[in-house]
Amino acid sequence: MSESETKRAASRGSVSAGASLPEIIRELLAALGEDLAREGLQGTPERIAQTLEFLTSGYQMQVGDILNGALYPVTYDEMVIVKDIELFSLCEHHLLPFFGKCHVAYIPDQRVIGLSKIPRLVDMFSRRLQIQERLTTQIAETLMEHIRPQGVGVVIEARHLCMMMRGVEKQHSQAVTSAMLGVFRDQQQTREEFLSLVMRDSKGV
Repeated sequence: MSESETKRAASRGSVSAGASLPEIIRELLAALGEDLAREGLQGTPERIAQTLEFLTSGYQMQVGDILNGALYPVTYDEMVIVKDIELFSLCEHHLLPFFGKCHVAYIPDQRVIGLSKIPRLVDMFSRRLQIQERLTTQIAETLMEHIRPQGVGVVIEARHLCMMMRGVEKQHSQAVTSAMLGVFRDQQQTREEFLSLVMRDSKGV
C-alpha cells in the first residue's frame, strides 16, 4: 500500500494488516459466500480495487494544484454561474453512489477564476467518501477562501442509490442542498436571483 493508503487504513483500523486492496476484496467476496474460483469473478477484485481508487482519487488531489494560479484581475462585479456540473460520488454510509448536478455561482471582488477550475473542484470533493451536505459546503467554502469573492452560492441536486436500491426504496426522490456565503447569505435579492437562474430550467436529475 502507498503511505497515504496505510495512514487511512490505520485511522480506520485495518481489517487485514498489510493486505492489498484486491486481497481485502477477495476476503469480502468469500465472506459473502461467493466462489472465487468461478469464471465470472476472475479479475473482479482487481477491477473493483481500480474502480474504488478512481472513485476516491479526490483524496490525492490538492486545491492549489487544481487552481494552479488561474486567478485573473478583472473589473466585473456581476454574478458568474457555472450550472449543471455533473457529479458522481459515494455515500460514506453505504458505499453506494449518489449522482446529480451541481450549480455554482460567485460574485467577483476584483478577480475571477478560470471557469474550468470550478468543475475540477467539484470532481475533487465528489471523488471521496461523502455526504451531500458536506460536499456542498466544502465546494462553497473552498471557493470563498481561495477566490475571496463577495459571495458564493452552491446548490446540488442528487439521487441516492442508498435510498433507491435499499431502505425506503423511493425511485423518484432527490435531495437538494445549498450553501450560501457572503452576499448570497446576507442579501435576499442576490440569493433569489441565483436560485431562479439555476432552478428555472432544471428538470431534476
